[in-house]
Amino acid sequence: MERNLSALTEQEYDLVIIGGGIFGICAAWDATLRGLSVALVDAGDFAHATSANCFKIVHGGIRYLQHGDLIRLRHSSQERNAFLRLAPHLVRPLPIVIPTYGHGKQGKELLAVALSLYDLLTFDRNRRIDDPTRRIPASRFTSRQEVLKWFPDLRRAGLSGAAIIHDGHMYSPPRLALAFLQSAVAAGARVANYVRATRLLRSGDHVCGIGASDVLTGETFDIRAKVVLNAAGPWAERLIRQQLGLQLTPVGTYSRDACFVVSRRFSGEHALALEASTSDPDAILSRKHRHLFMVPWRSYTLVGVWHIVSHASPDHCPVTAAELQGFLDEINGAYPALALTLDDISLWQAGLVPFGDNKPGATDLSYGKRSRLIDHRHEHKLEGLITLIGVRYTTARREATRAIDLVFRKLGQKAPPFPAAVTSIHGGQIDCFEAFLRRAIEERAPALPADVMKALLHNHGSQYRDVLHYVDEDAELARTVGSSTVMAAEVVHAVRAEMAQRLGDVVFRRTDLGTGEHPGATALSQCATLMAQELGWDEKRRCQEIRLVEMAFPRAPSGAQSLTSASPLMPSWKS
Repeated sequence: MERNLSALTEQEYDLVIIGGGIFGICAAWDATLRGLSVALVDAGDFAHATSANCFKIVHGGIRYLQHGDLIRLRHSSQERNAFLRLAPHLVRPLPIVIPTYGHGKQGKELLAVALSLYDLLTFDRNRRIDDPTRRIPASRFTSRQEVLKWFPDLRRAGLSGAAIIHDGHMYSPPRLALAFLQSAVAAGARVANYVRATRLLRSGDHVCGIGASDVLTGETFDIRAKVVLNAAGPWAERLIRQQLGLQLTPVGTYSRDACFVVSRRFSGEHALALEASTSDPDAILSRKHRHLFMVPWRSYTLVGVWHIVSHASPDHCPVTAAELQGFLDEINGAYPALALTLDDISLWQAGLVPFGDNKPGATDLSYGKRSRLIDHRHEHKLEGLITLIGVRYTTARREATRAIDLVFRKLGQKAPPFPAAVTSIHGGQIDCFEAFLRRAIEERAPALPADVMKALLHNHGSQYRDVLHYVDEDAELARTVGSSTVMAAEVVHAVRAEMAQRLGDVVFRRTDLGTGEHPGATALSQCATLMAQELGWDEKRRCQEIRLVEMAFPRAPSGAQSLTSASPLMPSWKS
C-alpha cells in the first residue's frame, strides 16, 4: 500500500468512504471486488479506534437465542464462518467453559436444551471450512472433575460440570482489518490514513465528494465521488451535525465497552464464562446474570466486557482507575482465587459502540441491537450520502454488503453478486494453518526462532515471505526489537508496504510490540530509530513519537491520573 494523496484527486470515484475502521474497510473491499472505483480515508490510522479495542471475539450469535432473534443468530454464525474461512491465520475457534450449578437456570438441563437448539440452528457453521482446526465443534457437556482440572479454584458448592461452546477468536483485530484493506487495495481501491474529511462537497441537494486535509502536513484537497459513505463509527453523527447541520433520528446512544489485559494466562486453551452482577433486561430466557469472560490470548488473559452508556466525545474514551478497580472487584467476586489487583493490569482497552435505549442510571443495560444504515435521501432529502454505523466487528462484512447494495441503487446500477470464488483475504491463502506453520518454522530453523516465526505467520499468513524478503537482503533485519518476537524487518515492512506513518501505527497495530503490554524503552527506541531511517525523521521527531506512544500506555497503577489517559490503542495524536 502506498500513501499517494495526489492519486485521490485524479478522478471522480464511484464511492468515497469516510472511516477506516472495520466497517468502512469491508465496504471498500466489497465495492472494489464488485467493480466500483473506491477511495477511503481516515483521520487517524486504519482500525485505530473501536475496531482495535474490541474484545477479539468473533461472535456466532448464541446470545441472540436468549432474545429469540433467530435472524441475527443465523447472520452471526454465517459471518463467523466467513472470518474463519477468509483469515485462518488471524481467526481460530475458541472453547468457552460455562460452569453449571445445581438445576434450573444455572443447571445443565435448561442449558442443554438451549445449546441443542443453537447447534441445530447453526447446522452450516462449518460450510466450506476445510481446515479441521478452524471448524466450530458442536457444544458438549463435561464433568465436574474435568472443569476443576482446568479451573481448580472455581466455586465448588453445587458445581455439576460445565457446558463447552466455541466461538471465534482474533489474534489481532487491527491486522485482520488491515488484511481486508490490503485485499481492497489489490483490487483497485485508493486509500490513505491521516486524512481528515473536513467538509462534504455539495451541488444543490446532492453530496458529490469530500473536502480533505492531510493531518500530517496540513495540505488540503478535494476528493470527488458520485456517492459518499460515512462509516466514521462514533464520529459519524458528529460529522453530519457539524458539516450539514443535521442529526439522525433518533440520536444515537453509545456504550463505552471496556476490557483489560492481564500479563499472564490462567488456563490452557479454554476461556471461562463467569457470572457478572448485572442481568440482560431484553432476554426472553436467560441465566441469572450476564457473563464476564476470561479469555486466553497469546501469553495473556483478556478480561471483560464492561458496558456503560457514554456521552463523551469519541476523541477521548477514558477508563479511570476507580472504574478499573470496580471491574476488578466484580471479577474477583465471581472468581475470588484470582485476587487480581491494579498491578496485574498491563493494558486496558475501550471503544464506543451503538447501544440500546436505557433510562438514566440504569444498572441492567440493554445492548445495541442492529447496525444503522441511513439513506439521507429519505432521512434528510439529501442525495448521494449514506451513513453506516456498525454494532459488532463480526457483522462488518454483512453490513458492508448492505451498504454497497444501496450504493449500486444510487448509481442506477443493478448490484452484481459478490464474487463467490473469494475464499480468503490478504495472507489467508492457507489450506491448514497448523501444517503451514510447521513447514514455515522448519524452513527457517534454526536461523529464526520458532516463536518469532509463529508470530510472523499469525500476523502475515501466506504473505510472510514479503517480510522475510528484507531479511534475505539484509540479515541484520532478522534481529528482534527489544525482547519481543517482532523482527526489525516487520517494522521496515510496515513503513514501506503497510502505510505506517507514526510510531504508534507500528507499536499498536502493525506488530505485536505494544498490543499486550509495554514492550520496554529499548524496544520503543529501536523501533523509532528504524522508522526514522525509513521516514527521514530527525532526532526531535523521533523523541516526540516515543513520547506520544508512552502517553498511550497506562503507567504504574498506583497513579490514578495515568490511568485516565487515552486508551492504549487509541492515542490522541497531535501533529
